[in-house]
Amino acid sequence: MIKRFIVLLLVLILSLSVASPALAKVCRNYEGQEICILSIKRSAKKYWEYRAAVSVDEVKIPVEVYNCRGRFKVKKDGSITQFTQNSPGEMICSFFKK
Repeated sequence: MIKRFIVLLLVLILSLSVASPALAKVCRNYEGQEICILSIKRSAKKYWEYRAAVSVDEVKIPVEVYNCRGRFKVKKDGSITQFTQNSPGEMICSFFKK
């Protein structure tokens, strides 16, 4: 009986001590669209650039480079697109603006 209690107690302690991963998702609503930053990394060399994966209305967009100085993004295929009003690029740059 005591052994069973000790085993149960150990299982309880171990299950509570395991940390669950934190959700680091940042979301904002822009003109009826939900834009979420799923992952983001700032460039060490070009501090005005961010590599970010975002989702728009729960549709994931792969990692792209967002250039806040030039107000454009570089897609994975190398094509360049200017930011549009209320786009993920505008959100990223305004969110991290000092």
